[in-house]
Amino acid sequence: MAQLTYREAVAHALGKEMERDERVVLLGEDLRAGGVFKTVRGLYEQFGGDRVRDTAISEQAILGAAMGAAMNGLRPVAEIMFADFVGVCYDYLVNQIPKFRYMTGGQIEVPLVIRAHNGSGVRFGAQHSQNIESWLMAIPGLKVVAPSTPADVVGLLTAAIRDPDPVVFLEHKALLGTKGEVTDADFDDQLGRAKVRRQGDDALIVTLGAMVPRALQAADALAQQGIECTVVDLRSLIPLDLATVTAEAARVRRVFTLEENPRPCGWGAEVSSLLVERAYDSLRAPITRITMPYVPVPASATLEDAARPSVDRVVAEVQAAFR
Repeated sequence: MAQLTYREAVAHALGKEMERDERVVLLGEDLRAGGVFKTVRGLYEQFGGDRVRDTAISEQAILGAAMGAAMNGLRPVAEIMFADFVGVCYDYLVNQIPKFRYMTGGQIEVPLVIRAHNGSGVRFGAQHSQNIESWLMAIPGLKVVAPSTPADVVGLLTAAIRDPDPVVFLEHKALLGTKGEVTDADFDDQLGRAKVRRQGDDALIVTLGAMVPRALQAADALAQQGIECTVVDLRSLIPLDLATVTAEAARVRRVFTLEENPRPCGWGAEVSSLLVERAYDSLRAPITRITMPYVPVPASATLEDAARPSVDRVVAEVQAAFR
């Protein structure tokens, strides 16, 4: 058992998979120096320039090269420095990578992982702080994963690399310094399996990524007021563990979705719709969605903190449902 930070867990998982499978290669900007966020530190020294490849400052070049490598038998892991920058290479992400297996009738697979640093809360401003998971959910052929703990980074990244389909792996910038226990058992994980982080009988909070620790803090505060909450960490949106979410919603009967996306078309809307279809008769009240406002992420630290769903806001939203 080891105590690792979230960023150390990324390098740990990549290193283990690169040792296990010589087809795993890394592509991205500044990887030789450990990556901009130091999530691949030590891998260039361990595996050399043939397997840890610095690229030009071109997201199109990174994904184009990674797609070609995947089609020809490698298992590339491509890093897009900021998740926002997938807009620069959106044609590869939307029209090429997720569709090639389908268009060749399954003859050619594209086993590719796209790692991207996602989310707000670290003062990078509107163009470098967006959450893109809701953008990606609408693209058939892509899997979308967002771990919240170092252990999940290890397990889900390992599963993503071994998956036959393209996976976008979203590492939250605000979580990079957080610490947690990682064991060898954590490598045995699978995509599309949610985790119940906390059990309670009064309310269900469904969440993801950096909002998971906030949901847990809010649940602790609410417990002091006699409201016990279940917290479900989705961990991946595609595939979505609808069975776990539906079962908990039917049991608890009051549901809140908590996400770091603007309200229109956020993933919480899709989860809410699916729950209404499958558990409507069990729900005591309409599902409450807790989101970011429909604005760009502010550059001001004060305004950015105000825009992100806070522990106090989650507590207030849940309390309001019980009045």
